[in-house]
Amino acid sequence: MKKPDLEWLIVGAGFSGLGMAIALLREGRRNFVILEKAEALGGTWRDNTYPGCACDVPSHLYSYSFEQNPRWSRLFAPQQEIWDYMEHCADKYGVRPHFRFGQEVVRCEWDERHSFWRVVTKSGETFTARYLVFGTGPLSQPSYPEIKGMDRFRGPAFHSQRWDHKFDLEGKRVAAIGTGASAIQFVPQIQPKVKRLHLFQRTPPWIMPKPDRAVSPGVQRLFERVPAAQRALRNTLWTIMDLRGFGFSVAPGILRWTEQQCIAHIERQVPDKALQKRLIPDYRAGCKRILLADDYYPAVAQPNVELVTEPIVELREHSIVTRDGEREIDAVIFGTGFRVTDFLSPMAVLGRGGRDLNDTWRNGIEGYLGTMVSGYPNFFMLLGPNTGLGHNSMIFMIEAQVHWALQVVKGIESRGASSVDVRPREQASYNARVQQRLSQTVWASGCHSWYLDKNGKNTTVWPGITAEYWLRTRRPNFAHLELDPAPLPTVIESGETATL
Repeated sequence: MKKPDLEWLIVGAGFSGLGMAIALLREGRRNFVILEKAEALGGTWRDNTYPGCACDVPSHLYSYSFEQNPRWSRLFAPQQEIWDYMEHCADKYGVRPHFRFGQEVVRCEWDERHSFWRVVTKSGETFTARYLVFGTGPLSQPSYPEIKGMDRFRGPAFHSQRWDHKFDLEGKRVAAIGTGASAIQFVPQIQPKVKRLHLFQRTPPWIMPKPDRAVSPGVQRLFERVPAAQRALRNTLWTIMDLRGFGFSVAPGILRWTEQQCIAHIERQVPDKALQKRLIPDYRAGCKRILLADDYYPAVAQPNVELVTEPIVELREHSIVTRDGEREIDAVIFGTGFRVTDFLSPMAVLGRGGRDLNDTWRNGIEGYLGTMVSGYPNFFMLLGPNTGLGHNSMIFMIEAQVHWALQVVKGIESRGASSVDVRPREQASYNARVQQRLSQTVWASGCHSWYLDKNGKNTTVWPGITAEYWLRTRRPNFAHLELDPAPLPTVIESGETATL
């Protein structure tokens, strides 16, 4: 049996890929590379540089558990600070030699004869690895609405993830399409600059007050000198946020209090009664992601902002047309989210029998614990199907998945096997349980959200609290997995750094 060049190959250098790499190094496994299509690490926090970009999970929780940052400047960290934190982690844990930037993966193929993955990049380079880890994330591909005439518009038109910083918004007439998590952050930043802002809202979000404030130098010094104090804060935040998960998945009635708080938030910040009514959602809180902001409603209430709820008919060379008229504009900004349910589509992932994962998932994405997919041996996904959250930190989920993947591989090694796969029946049973539980949650209460795929199936969200997921990923159930007993050939020694 032919041996591969690498033990591990990681695709993507965001929080997932970086977390996997650090875990491997902490285990003494150095024979891996990370392929990243961009020229720097960071993923979501590298790409989203729109004005006001920040995390909506508390900074002290939105970080690796093993690498707390005592120097967060705010309770909710801005984009640059999170990116800097990731750079710090890469340096501290010695990940830099393993990066291969500018390497966009276009094809991954399982070699059944030799039990390894063959990965081809856009530049034509080929890598072979025993284990393949996807850390590409669900927020990597912008979603654009289908609007007639988009190719006719003559002004700048860009997605919030690909912000055009060269375009000066000062004094311009701008159409901002979408009122989701990104828009509520950039709208308050651009509103004072533009001459006129036409804000196109399909459905209003539920927005809670954002308990953000600066972290004083004294508190930062305390966390630096007494790490246990910061861990206590982190644990408290995690507990509070996880308890909120009961309202999403167990007792949606609890969220009526949240709705009352959100409505009161609107009434305090928007004097116009008619505008208040247009900003109050008509669906249950939590059905779509609940957002946090203190400056969005005051911005929307300004005289130079028009909240447009009429559907868009088309774009023309210098205007945008709705059913109630035509508006002259200079630029269009899309705050329309991401293609969450088809994030593998740009590349081919061929498993047993050459079956493409995109074909396997044609009727909806699914996996086992959101980390493995039946028919694709030695393949691990981080933040895969049904691991998303609406109430807590995704980095907690990443760490749980990384731990589980390493435990699976240790089990392979201890048993002298060459590969591992999920039994189809176990994957089907697992997903049936997930979907049954999701059908009883607030996410199934009737709204149309990005949690749902084109068939209305929730393939995004974990149906419980993160504590449950953590417990499920502590120890693999090998009765659910199928091991190939073929002898495992030797790869480069785990103590060596791969150089290709």
